[in-house]
Amino acid sequence: MTTAQDQSIAHAVTNDHNQFWATYDEYVKNAGNVDAQTRWSNQLTWEIARHAISEELAIYPLFEKHLGERGQKMADQDREEHQEVKEKLFDLDNMTPGSEEHAALLKVIIDRLKTHAHSEETHDLPALESALSGSQNMDAAKSFNTTKKFVPTRYRSLSGYVSGERWLKCPGLRPHPKAPNKPPFETLVGMLTAPVDKLRDSFRQYPSVEEVESITHAGPIN
Repeated sequence: MTTAQDQSIAHAVTNDHNQFWATYDEYVKNAGNVDAQTRWSNQLTWEIARHAISEELAIYPLFEKHLGERGQKMADQDREEHQEVKEKLFDLDNMTPGSEEHAALLKVIIDRLKTHAHSEETHDLPALESALSGSQNMDAAKSFNTTKKFVPTRYRSLSGYVSGERWLKCPGLRPHPKAPNKPPFETLVGMLTAPVDKLRDSFRQYPSVEEVESITHAGPIN
């Protein structure tokens, strides 16, 4: 069994993608149960947000460093795709879980993510891995996983990932449409806003750790 210590960067990222699909499946299975759908929707938002932050901090700079102009284009394209998802997540959080519009938009988000994930898994990450040595590959995976651990837990806010005038209207975990996509802004904004965000997010609802781990593809939740 591959552990977090010896996995490749492609394996680490693919694990997260698979976790998205499993979490979304739980949302779908709980149609008609507003409480459960609220918790699974919140969980999915958190998973997407910390994954996106970690990719933008730990992986996309490697595209640019090791793959030159091609890598720059890949990173810019992936950031644009993240931006689209962030905007839709922002809209989603203003909708009522269990409603038809919430379910429809969440499906759009998942469909966009599946297209993005397919491109990463079949094109971007293989290209990066071909440019890295074995040890560099494992170091990249460790950096990605470590960055996720430094992202606030789901019981704290990821509003540090957002910025701008509308930030004050963003309770909880929504990545803001105007959030900067390139380092070091995510880290600095997060550090500066974390104390207030923790209070703002205190009452968000999530599935239990046991429920999440029962469907997880990546082991215990950090």
